[in-house]
Amino acid sequence: MSTTVGCLCGANQFQLKGSPAAKAYCHCQTCRDMYGGDLLSATAWSSDQLIWGKRASGTFKHPAKSITRHFCTFCGETLFGINRLGMTVIPNTLLVRNGCFPNDYSPAFHLFYEQRVINVEDDLPKYVAGWDGPLYISSRH
Repeated sequence: MSTTVGCLCGANQFQLKGSPAAKAYCHCQTCRDMYGGDLLSATAWSSDQLIWGKRASGTFKHPAKSITRHFCTFCGETLFGINRLGMTVIPNTLLVRNGCFPNDYSPAFHLFYEQRVINVEDDLPKYVAGWDGPLYISSRH
């Protein structure tokens, strides 16, 4: 599978090859800082799955965390981030606007749910932190 994605003004274009390694909602403070929302709906890809076409991007490295955000230098749209694991994180808002959602990229779980600022009522697994750790257990019955 190959998906072509571009920014709002068209100055940036890239292809995503294959399938994402993860599809999630992230509730961590770092994602809220970097992507400007209450939570981030995104897909994570290995770095070799993104192939640049047109390129006019800038970068912003978080001052204290191991994450970098890439954005269009013309329209300002966030293109993707590189997280502490070296994964390319594509916001689903970009995929939606490029006609790629919801069939292939619907989130399958929540990450860092303990750090959430809004409650989400759904049946997806909610991990306290990363997906290799424990599930969040609500104190409500």
